[in-house]
Amino acid sequence: MARVLLVPAAVDCDPTEVGVPYVALTQAGHGVALATADGRPPEADRAMLTGEGLRLWAPVLRADARGRAAWEALRASPAWAATRAVEAVRVDDFDAVVFPGGHAPTMRDYLESASVQALAVSAFAADRVVGAICHGAVVLARARTPDGRSVLHGRKTTSLLRRQEMLAWRLTRGYLGDYYRTYPTPVEDEVRAALAAPEDFVAGPTPLLRDAPGRLGRGFVLQDGRYLSSRWPGDAWRFSAALDAALRAPQAG
Repeated sequence: MARVLLVPAAVDCDPTEVGVPYVALTQAGHGVALATADGRPPEADRAMLTGEGLRLWAPVLRADARGRAAWEALRASPAWAATRAVEAVRVDDFDAVVFPGGHAPTMRDYLESASVQALAVSAFAADRVVGAICHGAVVLARARTPDGRSVLHGRKTTSLLRRQEMLAWRLTRGYLGDYYRTYPTPVEDEVRAALAAPEDFVAGPTPLLRDAPGRLGRGFVLQDGRYLSSRWPGDAWRFSAALDAALRAPQAG
């Protein structure tokens, strides 16, 4: 089967957006490896695992039981312990490269990493299957080809939606401050600015309920050739199923 490289943040990655693709793709028979900017095994955002600090919004905002279980499965796996530095991996060794998200301010090290962005450029140049979910699309928006354009220029994409980000921030800013605002500029706005045309950003249906293995229709994934994108942890199972399908599809040419 295919070889997949998951490239999460080393600190405060979203447990669902990392754990679910790992579980779903390994269950589908693919080999999944991990790489972070500095080679440390990734650690999930504690608030997303425990609900700590989220107060009455914890049942809605934290990872659900399936997401937490997927993260624990990843953390107990040989792949987690064998995490490599991004600079030590070669795109030629993989069929797909996947960029998960997370929203805590400490995610900035990942989103601003030159080595992670360079890996994204290499993955697109090599025509690998590339996936991004939530803030993972920010990595791609910032990953520049030699002509100075984002790798997303000329492609259709989605990402965390402005209305999702702003709602979570408004609900929690009284006691969490800007925890849900990684940057002053919303994710959607930055991603849109990297595209060739406004219509290349696709919001999808209103995100309300999280998806699940038996309820993929609740999730949303946008596919443009061999690039797939989704918006939030509630899309993670459908996103992973679409990655599996893209890896199994015969490549044109």
